[in-house]
Amino acid sequence: MQGIITNIQRFSIHDGPGIRTTVFLKGCNLRCFWCHNPEDIRPQPEIQFFPERCITCGVCVQRCPNDAHAMRNGIHIYLRDRCTACGACTETCYAGGVVRVGKVVDVEDVMAEIRQDAPFYASSGGGVTLSGGEPLLQLDFAQAIFRACRAEGIHTAIETAANFPWQRVEAILPYVDLVMMDIKHIDSARHREVTGVPNERILENARRLGEQSLPLIVRTPVIPGVNDSAEVIDAIAAFVAGLPNVIHYELLPYHPMAQSKYDSLDLHYQAADLIPPSKAQMAALAEVALAAGAPA
Repeated sequence: MQGIITNIQRFSIHDGPGIRTTVFLKGCNLRCFWCHNPEDIRPQPEIQFFPERCITCGVCVQRCPNDAHAMRNGIHIYLRDRCTACGACTETCYAGGVVRVGKVVDVEDVMAEIRQDAPFYASSGGGVTLSGGEPLLQLDFAQAIFRACRAEGIHTAIETAANFPWQRVEAILPYVDLVMMDIKHIDSARHREVTGVPNERILENARRLGEQSLPLIVRTPVIPGVNDSAEVIDAIAAFVAGLPNVIHYELLPYHPMAQSKYDSLDLHYQAADLIPPSKAQMAALAEVALAAGAPA
């Protein structure tokens, strides 16, 4: 069983309980304009180009079979429209100027890295988290990884927006110890404006997840001008409070650290000018959520 990943992050402490290994699966079916992992949006491998790292050695020009690289007056020109993301240029770019993001791996490749952290899982109550992107886009691969983890007694968690028919969400549940899902806005029209999709299916899946025996964590990324008002957070938190098995509602402050990723993929970063919420604002919103009955 094979899938496409962008990264395996070891010693993660923000993607579930304990020390975790987070596997980022490529591809997402939302288009949140503030996304901090743009390399995980498209399902296929891509080339990231970092001109500030380039040492103008010209090896990529020689290696590329599609003439997607050129040196003009000592400047490296990358012609993305010619690129097939074959990765030939990246194999000898030791400066990291061109990087292939999106690697085809099999389950055993992933498990070999996961096993390196196994001692830390036992001592910290950690485990493995599948993230992205949206891991449920690669359902078979996600199931296979979790089955392998379960066979070795490793705690499993998934981060998902749950923007699927319920049958797909339900199919991963037998292999999961913890579900973490995002609710980005309570109003469907506004949700469509900022993520590209309405939220009726997401909220219905949240209700169904709330009826399962699995613990559920709900998270809201707090985005200036989108959902950073007390009114919006109160509405989301009240919805979350009605989910029987929610153990935690978490507010995640927007951060503007993705600009270089967008530049490397030749994408426009629509959230570049947003100012992150202050600690005082986040604390005030957390109080709103608590007052609405959402578990802290």
